[in-house]
Amino acid sequence: MTAAVRAEFRKFFTTRMWWGMAIAMFVAGAGLAVAFGFLLTSDSAGGPPGQEAPTGSAEQIANSVYTSGLAIGYLLTLTIGVMQIGSEYRHKTITSTFLSIPRRGRVMGAKVIALLGIGALYGLISLVGSVIAGSIVLNSRGFEAFPTSGVFRTLALSLLVLGLWALIGLGAGILIPNQVAALLISVGVAWIVEPIAGILLSLWDFGRENIVPYLPSAATSAMVNGVQQGGDNTAQPLAWWGGALVLAAYAAVLAGLGSWRTIRSDIS
Repeated sequence: MTAAVRAEFRKFFTTRMWWGMAIAMFVAGAGLAVAFGFLLTSDSAGGPPGQEAPTGSAEQIANSVYTSGLAIGYLLTLTIGVMQIGSEYRHKTITSTFLSIPRRGRVMGAKVIALLGIGALYGLISLVGSVIAGSIVLNSRGFEAFPTSGVFRTLALSLLVLGLWALIGLGAGILIPNQVAALLISVGVAWIVEPIAGILLSLWDFGRENIVPYLPSAATSAMVNGVQQGGDNTAQPLAWWGGALVLAAYAAVLAGLGSWRTIRSDIS
């Protein structure tokens, strides 16, 4: 298993994509932390039409500032997850992979472990940028950079978030055979379809209370315990541990189904 995991890491880190994404994660984390730092500490901060301004404790403000780049981060790790398996099928290297390691379960286990590690690494890179830039902004605005120990829990959970989204991408990359289609569909659903569906479902009492909190992006937001948006049509988020369980369930189901299909299907 150790050799298989090492091979998965080598497949990823011998491409130019990894450092390009690392730079993007660092810049996005730092830039958005600065923007959110000024926005959330401004007296004139307002919300979208029909919703009240975001409010929260000092801990929630710090959490939101430090994890403001998470939305971009999980889209990138989702993409990495799709490409980690999609490129194998596209370039026919999956055949040599299974010839080198005939036990397919071991190969898929290695991919899962490697993607969790890659997601955590990118999360760390994003946090380095966001914590440095965000703490400077918070201090300059008269806020404590680390008001409670809960901020450190949120920083740790944000690493888990990116790893789980990479596993969601792995499942999508297997279940949608065409790599380009898998990328377009998975990113489109996560970035466009799901947020729009969340807004529309929030207008319906049953949807707002029983569906919206369990959507992947809502579970992600619940894990980081950021500032809360007010308003009559705002869904109440899950507890941080509830969000972690929901997102882990999405990752387990998609990665599990994808692995099961890979193990049982014919490879040519």
